Amino acid sequence: MLDKEEIKRYAHHLQLPEIGIEGQQKLKQAKVLVVGAGGLGCAVLQYLNAVGVGTIGVMDFDVVQLSNLQRQVLYNESDIGNSKVNCALEKLKYQNSKTNLIPHNEKLTEFNSQEIFSNYDLIVDCTDNFETRYIVNDACLKNNQAFIYGAIYKFEGQIAVFNQLNDGNRSVNYRDLFPENKEQQTFASCADVGVVGVLPGIVGLLQANEVIKVITGVGDTLMNKLLLINLLSMHFEIMHYNKK
Repeated sequence: MLDKEEIKRYAHHLQLPEIGIEGQQKLKQAKVLVVGAGGLGCAVLQYLNAVGVGTIGVMDFDVVQLSNLQRQVLYNESDIGNSKVNCALEKLKYQNSKTNLIPHNEKLTEFNSQEIFSNYDLIVDCTDNFETRYIVNDACLKNNQAFIYGAIYKFEGQIAVFNQLNDGNRSVNYRDLFPENKEQQTFASCADVGVVGVLPGIVGLLQANEVIKVITGVGDTLMNKLLLINLLSMHFEIMHYNKK
C-alpha cells in the first residue's frame, strides 16, 4: 500500500487513469536491475527512482572519469576516480529515500548473470558492447525475463523490449534481431568515435518509459519492434519484426 507521503509524492501519476493507485503500487512492488551506470544508466536510474520503482539494482564495475561528465549527468567532478555504483547510489538515495537500492559493484559475466538476474523482475540493458548484451539476453532467456534494450552511436540510438511475455509466448529476443558474428568485434564504441552528450539521456528516458509500461501494463511496448532515432535529422522510425 502507498503511505501518505507516497500519495503526495506520486500525485501526478495517481491523477492518470492509466496508472492510478494500482499502477503506482505495481511500480512500488517492482524489482528492476539496471546493467550499466554510464550514459544510458544515468538517465534510466534517475527516472525509475523518481517515479517510485520500489527496488532498483545498479550493476557496473567502472569508475567515474572526467570524459564521462559530458553525458553521464548523475556524476560530478568530485566523483572522478570513484566507483560509479557507489556514486550513483549516494545521489539516488537523496532523490528518493524510500527506494531500496542494491549495489552490484562487479562485472557482468556468463557465470554470475543468471543468479543475479533471478532476484529481479525486469532487466534494463544499458551496456555498451555486444559481448555484454549477449550475456544479458541469454540470462534473461534462461530466467524467462523481459529486458529493455538501448544502444547509442554518434547521433543515433535504438530502443526495444526483448523477450516479453505475450499471450503465453515470449517475444523476439536480442539474438533473433542481432545474430552473433565476428564483425561485431571490430565495431567502434563511443570511446572510439564519440557521441553527442544528449543522446544517452534521450535513449535512456525512452528505456525508462518502456519500463513503466511493462510494469504497469499501460500502452503498447516496443515488443517485436525496434525504435530508431537520429538526432541530426530528428527522424524517428519504428521497425516491426517477428520470429522466423
